[in-house]
Amino acid sequence: MSSRGTGAERRAAITGIGVVAPNGTGTDTFWKATREGTPHLARIDRDGCDGMPLAVAGLVKDFDPAATVEDRFLVQTDRFTHFALAAADQALADASVPDLPAFSIGVATASSSGGGEFGQRELQNLWGAGPGFVGPYQSIAWFYAASTGQISIRGGFKGPCAVVADDEAGGLDAVAHAARSIRRGTEAMVVGAAEAPIAPYSMVCQLGYRELSRAVEPERAYLPFDPAACGFAPAEGGAVLVLEEAEAVRRRGARVRALIAGHGATFTGTGDWGESREGLARAIRRALDEAEAAPSDVDVVFADALAVPAADRAEVMALADALGPHAADVPVTAPKAGIGRAYCGGPMLDCAAAVLAMEHGAIPPTPGVFATEYDIDLVTGHARTAEPRLALVLSRGLMGCNAALVLRRGDDCG
Repeated sequence: MSSRGTGAERRAAITGIGVVAPNGTGTDTFWKATREGTPHLARIDRDGCDGMPLAVAGLVKDFDPAATVEDRFLVQTDRFTHFALAAADQALADASVPDLPAFSIGVATASSSGGGEFGQRELQNLWGAGPGFVGPYQSIAWFYAASTGQISIRGGFKGPCAVVADDEAGGLDAVAHAARSIRRGTEAMVVGAAEAPIAPYSMVCQLGYRELSRAVEPERAYLPFDPAACGFAPAEGGAVLVLEEAEAVRRRGARVRALIAGHGATFTGTGDWGESREGLARAIRRALDEAEAAPSDVDVVFADALAVPAADRAEVMALADALGPHAADVPVTAPKAGIGRAYCGGPMLDCAAAVLAMEHGAIPPTPGVFATEYDIDLVTGHARTAEPRLALVLSRGLMGCNAALVLRRGDDCG
């Protein structure tokens, strides 16, 4: 029987989480490493990447796509879609979604760049051997919407499908899009983002980012809010969530891991990072308003944490603008400092970490950072014991998009 109701009555609940990250595949491995603050940045050792100014990244290792993805999907997809398919499998298994009509389950993903590794290989075939040596899947594998299409085809999902393309903030915006679909009557949504930007062509494209760290030592490459901050290290990987209508989940006796409580999105352009202050603050206020939460209700902030001094300063000031005096007291963390920024996949990994932090009663640290000159309570060194009930996740894209997402602990759904 459908749980369809009015938009005001329907709330989007997270029931499943899947993770593929530099610090582990699967939520248990990911959470253990995240909680311990173990750094996983490394020197890039991929073929064709020698001698580039970009030397350090978060690399997903010991990942065998063939162990999860069938051959017929492997041959027509890029590594970023392999990650998404594997994470979707985990999330669906975790959620134990009931047998629903195909048109009741939808898919939404986000991507910053699509399948650069697959596209590079096929373009090399084109110029090296000729058009007849370019595979037919070049037409779809590179496309930033490929993961949405392949997850829906593989799962037989025929509900609302979408892809969000607004740089790094797209991960949070995709979650908001999926939550709106739940409120409008869709029974379940598979939503997430995964990226695979560590290949020669993709890396050359990134070299135009002035915010990119040129450090050659992994331990110095990504230090947000630190006096030695020198830019960010990129990463591959991401996370997928399963969203369902909260009351329907309760009726079937399943676990609500968290609630999507509020979201805000703004755009401030590609000028100076100081301009992001006002836009990020507006996004935070909108997210809190939608969640019907006061600034003092925020128990933990998962920061965007770009590790560019002007951007870090703007983020701290945006928190002060939006949260008032509470901004100096609320714990702030950036687990991504230990694994790198996975572009659209980064805020999805932060969402996964936020849910796990609320479940396990611990706020993970910011790896590698032990001092800050900003007026924030940055969690460093070790995980902090706490009982967060409301988490604020932030993201800013390099092209000027800002997003904020409010998550409530699962046992607050009554």
